[in-house]
Amino acid sequence: MKTFLTAFGGAIIGTILGAVLLFFIASAVIGGFVNSKLASFQDEGASSDNIVLTLDLRDEIADQPATQGLAAIFGQKGFIDVLTRLDAARTDERIKGVLVRASEYSVGSSRAEELRNAILRLQEAGKFVIVSSQGTYAGGPSALRAVAAADEIWIQPGGDYLPGGIVFETLFFKDLLDRLNVTAEIEQFYEYKNAPNVYKQTGYTEPHREAMTALADSLWTTSLQDIADDRDLDVAAVRDALSSGPLSPERMIEAGIADQLGWPEDAFEAARERAGENAAFLEILNYKPEGAPLDAKMIAVVGGEGPIVTGGPSGDLLNAGSAFASDMVARAILDAGRDDDVSAIVFRVESPGGSPTASDQIWNAIETIQRETEKPVIVSMGSVAASGGYYVSTGADWIMANRSTITGSIGIFGGKLALAEGLRQIGVNAETVSVGGPFAGALSTLDGFTDEQRGMLTAWLERGYDRFIGLVAEGRGMSVSDVDDIARGRVWSGADALEIGLVDEIGGLIDAVAKARELAGIEADTETRLKFYPAPQGGIPGFGPMSEASAGDLQALARLSQILDDERIQMLIEQGSMMQDAPIQARGPMMIER
Repeated sequence: MKTFLTAFGGAIIGTILGAVLLFFIASAVIGGFVNSKLASFQDEGASSDNIVLTLDLRDEIADQPATQGLAAIFGQKGFIDVLTRLDAARTDERIKGVLVRASEYSVGSSRAEELRNAILRLQEAGKFVIVSSQGTYAGGPSALRAVAAADEIWIQPGGDYLPGGIVFETLFFKDLLDRLNVTAEIEQFYEYKNAPNVYKQTGYTEPHREAMTALADSLWTTSLQDIADDRDLDVAAVRDALSSGPLSPERMIEAGIADQLGWPEDAFEAARERAGENAAFLEILNYKPEGAPLDAKMIAVVGGEGPIVTGGPSGDLLNAGSAFASDMVARAILDAGRDDDVSAIVFRVESPGGSPTASDQIWNAIETIQRETEKPVIVSMGSVAASGGYYVSTGADWIMANRSTITGSIGIFGGKLALAEGLRQIGVNAETVSVGGPFAGALSTLDGFTDEQRGMLTAWLERGYDRFIGLVAEGRGMSVSDVDDIARGRVWSGADALEIGLVDEIGGLIDAVAKARELAGIEADTETRLKFYPAPQGGIPGFGPMSEASAGDLQALARLSQILDDERIQMLIEQGSMMQDAPIQARGPMMIER
Protein backbone atom coordinates (compact mmCIF):
# COMPACT_ATOMS: atom_id res chain seq x y z
CA MET A 1 0.00 0.00 0.00
CA LYS A 2 1.08 3.55 -0.61
CA THR A 3 2.01 5.38 2.54
CA PHE A 4 -0.16 8.15 3.87
CA LEU A 5 2.47 10.74 3.07
CA THR A 6 2.84 9.54 -0.52
CA ALA A 7 -0.90 9.81 -0.97
CA PHE A 8 -0.90 13.19 0.76
CA GLY A 9 1.84 14.44 -1.56
CA GLY A 10 -0.12 13.25 -4.56
CA ALA A 11 -3.18 15.03 -3.19
CA ILE A 12 -1.29 18.33 -2.98
CA ILE A 13 -0.19 18.12 -6.59
CA GLY A 14 -3.57 16.73 -7.62
CA THR A 15 -5.35 19.69 -6.03
CA ILE A 16 -3.26 22.12 -8.03
CA LEU A 17 -3.93 20.17 -11.22
CA GLY A 18 -7.64 19.93 -10.38
CA ALA A 19 -8.52 23.36 -11.71
CA VAL A 20 -6.81 22.60 -14.98
CA LEU A 21 -8.54 19.23 -15.20
CA LEU A 22 -11.93 20.81 -14.54
CA PHE A 23 -11.35 23.20 -17.43
CA PHE A 24 -10.50 20.36 -19.79
CA ILE A 25 -13.41 18.23 -18.57
CA ALA A 26 -15.85 21.10 -19.04
CA SER A 27 -14.46 21.69 -22.52
CA ALA A 28 -14.77 18.00 -23.31
CA VAL A 29 -18.39 17.86 -22.10
CA ILE A 30 -19.35 20.87 -24.20
CA GLY A 31 -17.37 19.56 -27.13
CA GLY A 32 -19.02 16.16 -26.79
CA PHE A 33 -22.49 17.77 -26.78
CA VAL A 34 -21.69 19.74 -29.91
CA ASN A 35 -20.14 16.73 -31.64
CA SER A 36 -23.21 14.63 -30.84
CA LYS A 37 -25.17 17.03 -33.02
CA LEU A 38 -22.84 16.50 -35.99
CA ALA A 39 -24.43 13.56 -37.74
CA SER A 40 -22.14 11.12 -39.47
CA PHE A 41 -23.38 9.23 -42.46
CA GLN A 42 -25.92 6.71 -41.19
CA ASP A 43 -25.45 2.98 -41.63
CA GLU A 44 -27.71 1.55 -44.30
CA GLY A 45 -27.19 -2.11 -43.45
CA ALA A 46 -24.64 -4.79 -44.11
CA SER A 47 -26.88 -7.08 -46.16
CA SER A 48 -26.12 -5.37 -49.46
CA ASP A 49 -23.66 -6.80 -51.97
CA ASN A 50 -22.68 -3.26 -52.94
CA ILE A 51 -21.16 -1.57 -49.89
CA VAL A 52 -19.22 1.63 -49.24
CA LEU A 53 -17.47 1.62 -45.88
CA THR A 54 -17.42 4.89 -43.94
CA LEU A 55 -14.62 6.01 -41.64
CA ASP A 56 -14.91 9.13 -39.50
CA LEU A 57 -11.45 10.33 -38.47
CA ARG A 58 -13.02 13.04 -36.32
CA ASP A 59 -13.87 10.38 -33.74
CA GLU A 60 -11.28 9.80 -31.02
CA ILE A 61 -10.29 6.18 -30.68
CA ALA A 62 -7.71 4.29 -28.64
CA ASP A 63 -5.04 2.23 -30.38
CA GLN A 64 -6.42 -1.07 -29.12
CA PRO A 65 -9.81 -2.49 -28.13
CA ALA A 66 -10.75 -1.85 -24.53
CA THR A 67 -10.00 -4.71 -22.16
CA GLN A 68 -11.32 -3.27 -18.89
CA GLY A 69 -13.52 -0.61 -17.33
CA LEU A 70 -16.45 1.16 -18.92
CA ALA A 71 -15.04 1.10 -22.42
CA ALA A 72 -14.86 -2.71 -22.40
CA ILE A 73 -18.47 -2.91 -21.21
CA PHE A 74 -19.54 -0.73 -24.11
CA GLY A 75 -17.50 -2.84 -26.55
CA GLN A 76 -15.13 -0.03 -27.47
CA LYS A 77 -13.07 -0.95 -30.53
CA GLY A 78 -9.58 0.30 -31.29
CA PHE A 79 -7.57 1.72 -34.16
CA ILE A 80 -6.15 -1.72 -34.88
CA ASP A 81 -9.73 -2.87 -35.53
CA VAL A 82 -10.00 -0.16 -38.17
CA LEU A 83 -6.74 -1.37 -39.76
CA THR A 84 -7.75 -5.04 -39.84
CA ARG A 85 -11.17 -4.23 -41.30
CA LEU A 86 -9.71 -1.99 -44.00
CA ASP A 87 -7.32 -4.78 -44.86
CA ALA A 88 -10.15 -7.33 -45.03
CA ALA A 89 -12.08 -4.99 -47.34
CA ARG A 90 -9.36 -5.36 -49.98
CA THR A 91 -10.49 -8.89 -50.86
CA ASP A 92 -14.20 -8.54 -50.08
CA GLU A 93 -16.11 -8.31 -53.36
CA ARG A 94 -19.04 -6.65 -51.57
CA ILE A 95 -16.90 -3.63 -50.69
CA LYS A 96 -16.59 -1.15 -53.54
CA GLY A 97 -14.81 1.66 -51.73
CA VAL A 98 -14.41 3.77 -48.62
CA LEU A 99 -15.76 7.22 -47.75
CA VAL A 100 -13.64 9.06 -45.19
CA ARG A 101 -14.58 12.08 -43.09
CA ALA A 102 -11.23 13.82 -42.58
CA SER A 103 -10.14 14.93 -39.14
CA GLU A 104 -10.34 18.62 -38.33
CA TYR A 105 -7.41 18.24 -35.94
CA SER A 106 -4.31 16.10 -35.64
CA VAL A 107 -4.58 12.32 -35.93
CA GLY A 108 -0.89 11.83 -35.03
CA SER A 109 1.95 11.19 -37.45
CA SER A 110 2.24 7.44 -36.90
CA ARG A 111 -1.50 6.84 -37.18
CA ALA A 112 -1.59 8.95 -40.36
CA GLU A 113 1.14 6.74 -41.79
CA GLU A 114 -0.78 3.51 -41.13
CA LEU A 115 -4.00 5.00 -42.55
CA ARG A 116 -2.13 6.13 -45.65
CA ASN A 117 -0.77 2.64 -46.19
CA ALA A 118 -4.26 1.18 -45.76
CA ILE A 119 -5.60 3.52 -48.47
CA LEU A 120 -2.79 2.58 -50.85
CA ARG A 121 -3.48 -1.12 -50.34
CA LEU A 122 -7.20 -0.59 -51.00
CA GLN A 123 -6.45 1.25 -54.23
CA GLU A 124 -4.09 -1.52 -55.35
CA ALA A 125 -7.02 -3.90 -54.90
CA GLY A 126 -9.24 -1.75 -57.13
CA LYS A 127 -11.27 -0.02 -54.39
CA PHE A 128 -11.94 3.72 -54.47
CA VAL A 129 -11.37 6.11 -51.56
CA ILE A 130 -13.19 9.44 -51.38
CA VAL A 131 -12.57 12.00 -48.64
CA SER A 132 -14.81 14.76 -47.33
CA SER A 133 -12.90 17.49 -45.49
CA GLN A 134 -14.35 20.47 -43.65
CA GLY A 135 -10.93 22.03 -43.23
CA THR A 136 -8.50 21.74 -40.35
CA TYR A 137 -8.18 24.05 -37.39
CA ALA A 138 -5.27 22.77 -35.32
CA GLY A 139 -2.36 20.41 -35.45
CA GLY A 140 0.35 19.64 -37.95
CA PRO A 141 0.21 17.85 -41.29
CA SER A 142 -1.07 14.50 -40.01
CA ALA A 143 -4.75 15.12 -40.85
CA LEU A 144 -3.79 15.76 -44.46
CA ARG A 145 -1.14 13.04 -44.56
CA ALA A 146 -3.70 10.44 -43.47
CA VAL A 147 -5.92 11.05 -46.53
CA ALA A 148 -3.66 12.57 -49.19
CA ALA A 149 -3.54 9.29 -51.15
CA ALA A 150 -7.32 9.27 -51.69
CA ASP A 151 -8.79 9.27 -55.22
CA GLU A 152 -10.76 12.43 -54.49
CA ILE A 153 -10.58 14.97 -51.67
CA TRP A 154 -13.65 17.17 -51.40
CA ILE A 155 -13.17 20.36 -49.39
CA GLN A 156 -16.13 22.24 -47.97
CA PRO A 157 -16.60 25.89 -48.97
CA GLY A 158 -15.27 28.05 -46.15
CA GLY A 159 -13.35 25.10 -44.70
CA ASP A 160 -9.92 26.67 -44.51
CA TYR A 161 -6.84 24.55 -43.90
CA LEU A 162 -4.61 25.83 -41.11
CA PRO A 163 -1.28 24.17 -41.86
CA GLY A 164 1.58 23.92 -39.47
CA GLY A 165 4.74 22.01 -38.80
CA ILE A 166 5.33 19.39 -36.15
CA VAL A 167 4.92 20.83 -32.65
CA PHE A 168 5.50 19.04 -29.35
CA GLU A 169 3.90 20.39 -26.18
CA THR A 170 5.65 19.70 -22.86
CA LEU A 171 4.34 20.87 -19.47
CA PHE A 172 7.04 21.85 -16.96
CA PHE A 173 6.11 21.94 -13.28
CA LYS A 174 9.27 23.19 -11.55
CA ASP A 175 7.97 26.70 -10.90
CA LEU A 176 4.80 25.23 -9.40
CA LEU A 177 6.82 22.89 -7.18
CA ASP A 178 9.09 25.77 -6.11
CA ARG A 179 6.06 27.77 -5.01
CA LEU A 180 4.92 24.78 -3.00
CA ASN A 181 8.41 24.30 -1.54
CA VAL A 182 8.48 20.80 -3.03
CA THR A 183 11.82 19.54 -4.33
CA ALA A 184 12.22 16.99 -7.13
CA GLU A 185 14.84 14.59 -5.77
CA ILE A 186 15.27 12.63 -9.01
CA GLU A 187 18.34 11.14 -10.69
CA GLN A 188 18.32 10.17 -14.35
CA PHE A 189 20.42 8.00 -16.68
CA TYR A 190 21.50 9.88 -18.73
CA GLU A 191 21.41 13.38 -20.23
CA TYR A 192 18.69 12.58 -22.79
CA LYS A 193 16.40 10.89 -20.25
CA ASN A 194 14.03 13.82 -20.23
CA ALA A 195 10.86 12.54 -18.54
CA PRO A 196 11.84 13.89 -15.07
CA ASN A 197 12.62 17.30 -16.58
CA VAL A 198 8.95 18.17 -16.16
CA TYR A 199 9.67 18.25 -12.41
CA LYS A 200 13.27 19.50 -12.41
CA GLN A 201 13.35 22.15 -15.14
CA THR A 202 11.38 25.22 -16.15
CA GLY A 203 12.00 24.56 -19.85
CA TYR A 204 13.98 22.45 -22.28
CA THR A 205 17.60 21.59 -21.51
CA GLU A 206 19.94 21.52 -24.49
CA PRO A 207 19.88 17.69 -24.82
CA HIS A 208 16.11 17.71 -24.39
CA ARG A 209 15.66 20.37 -27.08
CA GLU A 210 18.17 18.62 -29.36
CA ALA A 211 16.32 15.31 -29.21
CA MET A 212 12.87 16.86 -29.63
CA THR A 213 14.01 19.02 -32.55
CA ALA A 214 15.60 16.06 -34.34
CA LEU A 215 12.42 14.04 -33.80
CA ALA A 216 10.23 16.87 -35.11
CA ASP A 217 12.48 17.30 -38.15
CA SER A 218 12.21 13.60 -38.96
CA LEU A 219 8.40 13.56 -38.68
CA TRP A 220 8.10 16.77 -40.74
CA THR A 221 10.35 15.42 -43.49
CA THR A 222 8.51 12.10 -43.82
CA SER A 223 5.13 13.86 -43.72
CA LEU A 224 6.06 16.22 -46.56
CA GLN A 225 7.45 13.36 -48.63
CA ASP A 226 4.32 11.22 -48.22
CA ILE A 227 1.97 14.08 -49.11
CA ALA A 228 4.09 15.00 -52.12
CA ASP A 229 4.16 11.41 -53.37
CA ASP A 230 0.42 10.93 -52.89
CA ARG A 231 -0.57 14.21 -54.54
CA ASP A 232 2.04 13.93 -57.32
CA LEU A 233 3.73 17.15 -56.24
CA ASP A 234 7.26 18.30 -55.53
CA VAL A 235 8.26 18.23 -51.87
CA ALA A 236 9.24 21.89 -52.12
CA ALA A 237 5.75 22.79 -53.38
CA VAL A 238 4.11 20.96 -50.50
CA ARG A 239 6.48 22.59 -48.00
CA ASP A 240 5.68 26.04 -49.41
CA ALA A 241 1.93 25.41 -49.27
CA LEU A 242 1.98 24.06 -45.72
CA SER A 243 4.25 26.85 -44.51
CA SER A 244 2.31 29.75 -46.00
CA GLY A 245 -0.37 30.21 -43.36
CA PRO A 246 -4.11 29.47 -43.58
CA LEU A 247 -5.22 28.22 -47.00
CA SER A 248 -8.66 28.81 -48.47
CA PRO A 249 -10.37 25.83 -50.13
CA GLU A 250 -9.74 27.40 -53.50
CA ARG A 251 -6.03 27.77 -52.71
CA MET A 252 -5.89 24.15 -51.55
CA ILE A 253 -7.29 22.99 -54.89
CA GLU A 254 -4.93 25.30 -56.77
CA ALA A 255 -1.99 23.91 -54.78
CA GLY A 256 -3.04 20.35 -55.58
CA ILE A 257 -3.75 19.19 -52.02
CA ALA A 258 -7.51 18.97 -52.59
CA ASP A 259 -9.56 18.14 -55.68
CA GLN A 260 -13.13 19.35 -55.49
CA LEU A 261 -15.13 22.06 -53.78
CA GLY A 262 -18.23 20.60 -52.18
CA TRP A 263 -20.23 19.75 -49.09
CA PRO A 264 -20.14 16.42 -47.22
CA GLU A 265 -23.37 15.44 -48.99
CA ASP A 266 -21.65 15.99 -52.34
CA ALA A 267 -18.86 13.60 -51.40
CA PHE A 268 -21.53 11.16 -50.22
CA GLU A 269 -23.24 11.26 -53.61
CA ALA A 270 -19.90 10.95 -55.42
CA ALA A 271 -19.17 7.78 -53.48
CA ARG A 272 -22.65 6.41 -54.18
CA GLU A 273 -22.19 7.09 -57.90
CA ARG A 274 -18.78 5.36 -57.90
CA ALA A 275 -20.19 2.34 -56.09
CA GLY A 276 -23.11 1.89 -58.45
CA GLU A 277 -26.76 1.08 -58.15
CA ASN A 278 -28.25 0.28 -54.73
CA ALA A 279 -25.03 1.13 -52.87
CA ALA A 280 -25.29 0.91 -49.09
CA PHE A 281 -23.09 2.70 -46.57
CA LEU A 282 -21.65 0.85 -43.56
CA GLU A 283 -19.56 2.28 -40.72
CA ILE A 284 -16.16 0.57 -40.63
CA LEU A 285 -16.44 -0.78 -37.06
CA ASN A 286 -19.85 -2.30 -37.86
CA TYR A 287 -18.37 -4.17 -40.80
CA LYS A 288 -17.92 -7.88 -40.09
CA PRO A 289 -15.64 -9.45 -42.69
CA GLU A 290 -16.10 -13.07 -43.60
CA GLY A 291 -13.74 -15.07 -41.41
CA ALA A 292 -11.27 -17.74 -42.36
CA PRO A 293 -12.24 -21.38 -41.71
CA LEU A 294 -12.28 -22.37 -38.06
CA ASP A 295 -9.42 -24.77 -38.63
CA ALA A 296 -7.23 -22.08 -40.23
CA LYS A 297 -3.85 -21.29 -38.70
CA MET A 298 -3.99 -18.48 -36.17
CA ILE A 299 -1.85 -15.43 -35.60
CA ALA A 300 -2.19 -14.08 -32.06
CA VAL A 301 -2.32 -10.30 -31.65
CA VAL A 302 -1.35 -9.36 -28.10
CA GLY A 303 -1.97 -5.75 -27.15
CA GLY A 304 -0.46 -3.45 -24.58
CA GLU A 305 -1.37 0.24 -24.41
CA GLY A 306 -0.56 2.98 -21.90
CA PRO A 307 1.91 3.30 -19.00
CA ILE A 308 3.48 -0.04 -18.06
CA VAL A 309 2.66 -1.02 -14.48
CA THR A 310 3.14 -4.08 -12.29
CA GLY A 311 0.27 -6.37 -11.41
CA GLY A 312 -3.07 -6.84 -13.08
CA PRO A 313 -5.62 -4.34 -14.35
CA SER A 314 -7.04 -2.16 -11.61
CA GLY A 315 -10.61 -2.68 -12.78
CA ASP A 316 -11.77 0.64 -11.36
CA LEU A 317 -14.19 3.03 -13.02
CA LEU A 318 -11.60 5.63 -14.02
CA ASN A 319 -9.11 3.13 -15.43
CA ALA A 320 -11.07 2.54 -18.61
CA GLY A 321 -9.81 1.25 -21.93
CA SER A 322 -6.87 -1.02 -22.50
CA ALA A 323 -4.01 -1.51 -20.07
CA PHE A 324 -0.34 -2.41 -19.95
CA ALA A 325 -0.38 -4.25 -16.64
CA SER A 326 2.49 -6.73 -16.46
CA ASP A 327 0.59 -9.70 -15.02
CA MET A 328 -2.14 -9.37 -17.63
CA VAL A 329 0.11 -8.76 -20.66
CA ALA A 330 2.70 -11.39 -19.66
CA ARG A 331 -0.08 -13.92 -19.13
CA ALA A 332 -1.57 -13.02 -22.54
CA ILE A 333 1.80 -13.65 -24.22
CA LEU A 334 2.23 -16.96 -22.42
CA ASP A 335 -1.34 -18.06 -23.18
CA ALA A 336 -1.01 -17.11 -26.84
CA GLY A 337 2.36 -18.82 -27.19
CA ARG A 338 1.17 -22.04 -25.52
CA ASP A 339 -1.99 -22.24 -27.63
CA ASP A 340 -1.34 -25.09 -30.08
CA ASP A 341 -3.50 -23.36 -32.71
CA VAL A 342 -1.36 -20.20 -32.68
CA SER A 343 1.53 -20.16 -35.15
CA ALA A 344 3.05 -16.76 -34.30
CA ILE A 345 2.53 -13.74 -32.05
CA VAL A 346 2.24 -10.11 -33.08
CA PHE A 347 2.82 -7.91 -30.03
CA ARG A 348 1.30 -4.46 -30.57
CA VAL A 349 3.09 -1.96 -28.31
CA GLU A 350 1.66 1.51 -27.68
CA SER A 351 3.40 2.86 -24.59
CA PRO A 352 5.74 5.60 -23.34
CA GLY A 353 7.07 3.11 -20.77
CA GLY A 354 6.77 2.85 -17.02
CA SER A 355 7.98 0.37 -14.44
CA PRO A 356 11.26 -1.43 -15.31
CA THR A 357 10.15 -4.33 -13.12
CA ALA A 358 6.91 -4.69 -15.08
CA SER A 359 8.78 -4.33 -18.36
CA ASP A 360 11.24 -7.03 -17.29
CA GLN A 361 8.36 -9.41 -16.52
CA ILE A 362 6.87 -8.91 -20.00
CA TRP A 363 10.30 -9.27 -21.63
CA ASN A 364 10.71 -12.57 -19.80
CA ALA A 365 7.33 -13.84 -21.04
CA ILE A 366 8.50 -13.33 -24.63
CA GLU A 367 11.83 -15.04 -23.89
CA THR A 368 9.97 -17.96 -22.27
CA ILE A 369 7.74 -18.51 -25.30
CA GLN A 370 10.70 -18.33 -27.66
CA ARG A 371 12.57 -20.89 -25.57
CA GLU A 372 9.62 -23.25 -25.02
CA THR A 373 7.93 -23.15 -28.41
CA GLU A 374 10.25 -21.39 -30.88
CA LYS A 375 7.19 -19.54 -32.18
CA PRO A 376 8.18 -16.17 -33.69
CA VAL A 377 7.26 -12.98 -31.84
CA ILE A 378 6.96 -9.85 -33.98
CA VAL A 379 6.58 -6.43 -32.38
CA SER A 380 4.37 -3.84 -34.09
CA MET A 381 5.11 -0.41 -32.63
CA GLY A 382 2.25 2.07 -32.72
CA SER A 383 2.56 5.82 -32.19
CA VAL A 384 4.99 5.42 -29.30
CA ALA A 385 7.01 2.49 -28.01
CA ALA A 386 9.63 4.23 -25.91
CA SER A 387 11.64 3.49 -22.79
CA GLY A 388 9.76 0.62 -21.12
CA GLY A 389 7.84 0.33 -24.39
CA TYR A 390 11.16 -0.44 -26.06
CA TYR A 391 12.28 -2.64 -23.14
CA VAL A 392 9.35 -5.04 -23.67
CA SER A 393 10.09 -5.12 -27.42
CA THR A 394 13.81 -5.70 -27.48
CA GLY A 395 13.76 -9.50 -27.20
CA ALA A 396 11.34 -10.05 -30.10
CA ASP A 397 12.40 -11.93 -33.21
CA TRP A 398 11.50 -8.95 -35.39
CA ILE A 399 10.65 -5.33 -34.56
CA MET A 400 8.55 -3.21 -36.92
CA ALA A 401 7.88 0.50 -36.48
CA ASN A 402 6.29 3.18 -38.58
CA ARG A 403 8.67 5.87 -39.78
CA SER A 404 6.77 8.21 -37.48
CA THR A 405 6.80 5.99 -34.39
CA ILE A 406 8.45 7.54 -31.32
CA THR A 407 10.79 4.91 -29.92
CA GLY A 408 14.11 4.43 -28.14
CA SER A 409 14.41 6.45 -24.94
CA ILE A 410 16.58 3.66 -23.56
CA GLY A 411 17.23 4.95 -20.07
CA ILE A 412 16.00 5.06 -16.52
CA PHE A 413 15.31 7.53 -13.73
CA GLY A 414 14.16 7.42 -10.15
CA GLY A 415 13.65 9.36 -6.96
CA LYS A 416 10.86 11.18 -5.22
CA LEU A 417 9.28 14.54 -4.51
CA ALA A 418 10.43 15.90 -1.13
CA LEU A 419 7.41 17.50 0.55
CA ALA A 420 8.60 18.39 4.06
CA GLU A 421 9.20 22.10 3.47
CA GLY A 422 5.96 22.46 1.58
CA LEU A 423 4.03 20.81 4.39
CA ARG A 424 5.63 23.10 6.95
CA GLN A 425 4.45 26.09 4.95
CA ILE A 426 0.86 25.02 5.59
CA GLY A 427 1.42 24.23 9.26
CA VAL A 428 2.22 20.52 9.07
CA ASN A 429 5.50 19.56 10.73
CA ALA A 430 6.46 16.13 9.42
CA GLU A 431 9.16 14.10 11.17
CA THR A 432 10.31 10.49 10.90
CA VAL A 433 11.80 7.80 13.10
CA SER A 434 13.64 5.03 11.28
CA VAL A 435 15.74 1.98 12.09
CA GLY A 436 17.46 -0.49 9.81
CA GLY A 437 20.33 1.19 8.03
CA PRO A 438 21.14 4.30 6.00
CA PHE A 439 18.57 3.65 3.26
CA ALA A 440 15.71 3.21 5.71
CA GLY A 441 13.19 5.93 4.98
CA ALA A 442 15.12 7.10 1.91
CA LEU A 443 12.01 6.87 -0.27
CA SER A 444 9.81 8.67 2.22
CA THR A 445 8.31 11.70 0.54
CA LEU A 446 9.50 14.07 3.28
CA ASP A 447 13.08 15.29 3.28
CA GLY A 448 15.56 14.97 0.45
CA PHE A 449 18.23 12.30 0.15
CA THR A 450 21.38 12.35 2.23
CA ASP A 451 24.60 12.07 0.26
CA GLU A 452 24.87 8.41 1.24
CA GLN A 453 21.30 7.70 0.21
CA ARG A 454 21.79 9.50 -3.11
CA GLY A 455 24.84 7.34 -3.77
CA MET A 456 22.80 4.19 -3.08
CA LEU A 457 20.00 5.42 -5.35
CA THR A 458 22.46 6.16 -8.13
CA ALA A 459 23.99 2.68 -7.86
CA TRP A 460 20.49 1.17 -7.96
CA LEU A 461 19.61 3.15 -11.09
CA GLU A 462 22.92 2.32 -12.72
CA ARG A 463 22.27 -1.39 -12.29
CA GLY A 464 18.87 -0.93 -13.90
CA TYR A 465 20.36 1.02 -16.79
CA ASP A 466 23.11 -1.54 -17.32
CA ARG A 467 20.54 -4.36 -17.43
CA PHE A 468 18.40 -2.40 -19.90
CA ILE A 469 21.21 -1.75 -22.37
CA GLY A 470 22.51 -5.30 -21.86
CA LEU A 471 19.15 -6.74 -22.91
CA VAL A 472 19.04 -4.39 -25.90
CA ALA A 473 22.56 -5.46 -26.91
CA GLU A 474 21.57 -9.13 -26.63
CA GLY A 475 18.31 -8.69 -28.51
CA ARG A 476 19.72 -6.52 -31.28
CA GLY A 477 23.04 -8.31 -31.73
CA MET A 478 25.04 -5.21 -30.81
CA SER A 479 27.80 -4.43 -28.36
CA VAL A 480 26.89 -2.79 -25.05
CA SER A 481 29.09 0.16 -25.95
CA ASP A 482 27.28 0.67 -29.30
CA VAL A 483 23.91 0.51 -27.54
CA ASP A 484 25.06 3.07 -24.96
CA ASP A 485 25.97 5.47 -27.76
CA ILE A 486 22.38 5.51 -29.06
CA ALA A 487 20.68 5.06 -25.69
CA ARG A 488 21.24 7.48 -22.77
CA GLY A 489 17.50 8.17 -22.74
CA ARG A 490 17.26 9.65 -26.25
CA VAL A 491 14.06 9.30 -28.29
CA TRP A 492 14.19 8.52 -32.01
CA SER A 493 11.71 8.42 -34.84
CA GLY A 494 11.08 5.02 -36.39
CA ALA A 495 12.93 6.15 -39.53
CA ASP A 496 16.02 7.06 -37.49
CA ALA A 497 15.65 3.94 -35.32
CA LEU A 498 15.92 1.79 -38.44
CA GLU A 499 19.17 3.53 -39.40
CA ILE A 500 20.78 2.94 -35.99
CA GLY A 501 19.59 -0.66 -35.64
CA LEU A 502 16.86 -0.35 -33.01
CA VAL A 503 14.19 -1.73 -35.36
CA ASP A 504 14.33 -4.25 -38.20
CA GLU A 505 11.82 -2.92 -40.67
CA ILE A 506 9.43 -0.07 -41.36
CA GLY A 507 5.79 -1.13 -41.36
CA GLY A 508 2.51 -1.10 -39.49
CA LEU A 509 0.26 -3.72 -37.94
CA ILE A 510 -0.76 -5.33 -41.26
CA ASP A 511 2.90 -5.61 -42.28
CA ALA A 512 3.69 -7.20 -38.91
CA VAL A 513 0.98 -9.82 -39.46
CA ALA A 514 2.46 -10.58 -42.89
CA LYS A 515 5.91 -10.91 -41.31
CA ALA A 516 4.48 -13.25 -38.67
CA ARG A 517 3.10 -15.48 -41.43
CA GLU A 518 6.48 -15.47 -43.14
CA LEU A 519 8.50 -16.30 -40.03
CA ALA A 520 6.00 -19.01 -39.07
CA GLY A 521 6.42 -20.61 -42.49
CA ILE A 522 2.78 -20.15 -43.49
CA GLU A 523 2.39 -20.28 -47.26
CA ALA A 524 1.18 -17.11 -48.96
CA ASP A 525 -2.11 -18.61 -50.22
CA THR A 526 -3.02 -20.13 -46.83
CA GLU A 527 -5.81 -18.38 -44.94
CA THR A 528 -5.15 -17.32 -41.37
CA ARG A 529 -7.28 -16.01 -38.53
CA LEU A 530 -6.37 -13.35 -35.99
CA LYS A 531 -7.00 -14.01 -32.31
CA PHE A 532 -6.74 -11.06 -29.92
CA TYR A 533 -5.29 -11.16 -26.41
CA PRO A 534 -6.03 -10.28 -23.62
CA ALA A 535 -9.76 -10.86 -23.57
CA PRO A 536 -11.92 -7.93 -22.34
CA GLN A 537 -12.70 -7.87 -18.61
CA GLY A 538 -16.39 -7.66 -17.73
CA GLY A 539 -18.34 -5.87 -15.01
CA ILE A 540 -18.88 -2.28 -13.95
CA PRO A 541 -17.14 -1.91 -10.58
CA GLY A 542 -19.39 -0.16 -8.08
CA PHE A 543 -22.38 -0.05 -10.40
CA GLY A 544 -23.68 -3.61 -10.31
CA PRO A 545 -24.98 -5.53 -13.29
CA MET A 546 -25.25 -3.62 -16.53
CA SER A 547 -28.89 -4.65 -16.85
CA GLU A 548 -29.76 -2.59 -13.78
CA ALA A 549 -28.48 0.69 -15.22
CA SER A 550 -30.80 3.00 -17.08
CA ALA A 551 -30.06 4.14 -20.62
CA GLY A 552 -29.28 7.61 -19.28
CA ASP A 553 -26.83 6.20 -16.75
CA LEU A 554 -25.03 4.19 -19.41
CA GLN A 555 -24.89 7.19 -21.73
CA ALA A 556 -23.43 9.35 -18.97
CA LEU A 557 -20.86 6.69 -18.08
CA ALA A 558 -19.87 6.29 -21.71
CA ARG A 559 -19.36 10.06 -22.02
CA LEU A 560 -17.29 10.12 -18.82
CA SER A 561 -15.12 7.36 -20.28
CA GLN A 562 -14.54 9.45 -23.40
CA ILE A 563 -13.61 12.52 -21.35
CA LEU A 564 -11.09 10.60 -19.28
CA ASP A 565 -9.49 9.30 -22.47
CA ASP A 566 -8.66 12.87 -23.63
CA GLU A 567 -4.89 13.02 -24.17
CA ARG A 568 -4.46 16.30 -22.26
CA ILE A 569 -6.35 14.97 -19.25
CA GLN A 570 -4.41 11.72 -19.38
CA MET A 571 -1.11 13.63 -19.49
CA LEU A 572 -2.05 15.72 -16.46
CA ILE A 573 -3.13 12.64 -14.53
CA GLU A 574 0.07 10.82 -15.44
CA GLN A 575 2.30 13.76 -14.56
CA GLY A 576 0.56 14.13 -11.23
CA SER A 577 1.00 10.47 -10.37
CA MET A 578 4.17 9.41 -12.17
CA MET A 579 6.46 9.44 -9.14
CA GLN A 580 3.82 7.78 -6.93
CA ASP A 581 3.59 4.67 -9.10
CA ALA A 582 7.16 3.49 -8.42
CA PRO A 583 10.43 5.08 -7.27
CA ILE A 584 12.18 3.99 -10.49
CA GLN A 585 10.79 4.50 -13.96
CA ALA A 586 11.76 3.55 -17.51
CA ARG A 587 9.52 6.13 -19.12
CA GLY A 588 9.95 8.40 -22.09
CA PRO A 589 9.34 12.15 -22.20
CA MET A 590 5.74 13.25 -21.79
CA MET A 591 4.58 15.30 -24.74
CA ILE A 592 1.63 15.88 -27.04
CA GLU A 593 2.15 16.08 -30.79
CA ARG A 594 0.40 18.99 -32.46
